[in-house]
Amino acid sequence: MIEVTVEDVWKSLKTVYDPCCADRGISVVDMGVAEDVTIDNDGTIRVKLVLTTGWCPFVSSMEDAIPAKLKEDFGAEKVIVESVWDPVWTTDRLSEFAKEKLSMPLEQLLPLREARIKQEKANANNESEVAV
Repeated sequence: MIEVTVEDVWKSLKTVYDPCCADRGISVVDMGVAEDVTIDNDGTIRVKLVLTTGWCPFVSSMEDAIPAKLKEDFGAEKVIVESVWDPVWTTDRLSEFAKEKLSMPLEQLLPLREARIKQEKANANNESEVAV
């Protein structure tokens, strides 16, 4: 039987990235997808996931990545990953780190908006000139 604690598993899960946010370095823990970790008397590690949507396309990759990571880190032979629907995932589950990584500051959005409005006006003017 492996010698690993629930805290060890949580620490390891911080290095398993949610596939939809891996490019931003957001783990299943930071995303609020990892709900619960337990270790049975026989050493079986159980991880419960709260999916962001009912049609989450990444659940199978997380169900593969989590056992692989726990095997790599601890030699875990039996890992059960289970999707649960209660509680429901909301953005309140995001860590502060994830919220920061997923937000775009207004000062970065405003120039994009202004450029789009300018382009739309130019397109409208071009269309009206062609119609004449």
